[in-house]
This record gives sequence, structure tokens and C-alpha cells, in this order.
Amino acid sequence: MPDTDSIPKGQPPVWRAALFGLCPECGAKTLFDGPVQFQPTCRACGLDYSRYNVGDGPAAFLTLIIGALLVAIALTLDAAVQPPLWVHVILWVPLTAAAVVYGLRVAKGALLASEHQRQAAEGRQLDKPND
Repeated sequence: MPDTDSIPKGQPPVWRAALFGLCPECGAKTLFDGPVQFQPTCRACGLDYSRYNVGDGPAAFLTLIIGALLVAIALTLDAAVQPPLWVHVILWVPLTAAAVVYGLRVAKGALLASEHQRQAAEGRQLDKPND
């Protein structure tokens, strides 16, 4: 992982871009258009976000990890306090939705910022010399 000293001026580190939805080029807070949808381009510097292929890879892993953690916490709460079922519904449904959405924002922002800093691009086939 590169040091923050090697990042050009104006570019935030990956963790900061991911947590706050910052443009990986200029640091403006323009990465997201909706809860987890990227803007087409940065309104401040014009960086084209659509050229990065982040995809929905983090979605499955985050949903499983967050689901496992929240189920473990819910079972612990149920064993300790034994609240009625409606308390579980009121507590865990919005908490799960919020955790998944925020987790997706952070994961997708981190992937996009990493791709930008490492100048990742689609793979290309090299031309073979004629024999």
C-alpha cells in the first residue's frame, strides 16, 4: 500500500476517500449520487467515474458479514434480556439496512479510489510479432 507521502497533492488517501465519499483525484465530496450509486463524473474536476469497474462484488460479502455479526448480536441480546419479537423487528431491520448501505458506500469508494491511485484499467491483449 502506498504511503500518503507518495500521493499527489489534492488526492486523498484511499481510506479517507472511502469513508467520506471524496473524489480520488481532487478530494471534493462528489463521489456518490445516491446512497450507493456513483456520480457519472466529478463536478469539481471532471474525473470520469464510469471508467472504473467497481461492480457489485462487495455486496455479497458485506451482506453476509454484516448479517452474521448482527445475528450474533441479536441472539446475544435475546439470551440476555429476552425482549418481545417486535423489539427485535424495530431494532434490527433498520440497523441492518443502514449497516449494509454504509458498508457498500465505503467498500465501493475504497475500490474506486484504489483503482484510480493504481491507474487500473481493462486488460489488453498485446499484439504478437509476426514470425
